[in-house]
Amino acid sequence: MRTTVTLDPDVAARLHQVARERKNSFKAALNDAVRAGLAAGAPPTKSFRVRSRPLRIRPDVDVDKALSLAAEIEDAEIMRKLEPRK
Repeated sequence: MRTTVTLDPDVAARLHQVARERKNSFKAALNDAVRAGLAAGAPPTKSFRVRSRPLRIRPDVDVDKALSLAAEIEDAEIMRKLEPRK
C-alpha cells in the first residue's frame, strides 16, 4: 500500500542509517521499525474462555421464539406506561 508519512528529521536520519547498516532499502527499514514498534506496544494475548451456565428456563417458554417473546414483553411494558393513571 502506498501512503505518505511525515517523519521528524532525527527519525528519518536514523532510518536511513539503519537501512545503510543492514544494506536494505529505506522502505524495508521503515516497515521493520513500524512492525517492531507495533509488536512491542501490543498487549500480551490472553486466552479467552466462555464459562457456560444452565439457563434454567421455564418449561412453558419456547426459546426458539425468544425474540418474539421479548417483543411481546416490551410491548406490554410500553402499553402499561401509556395507560392513564388513576
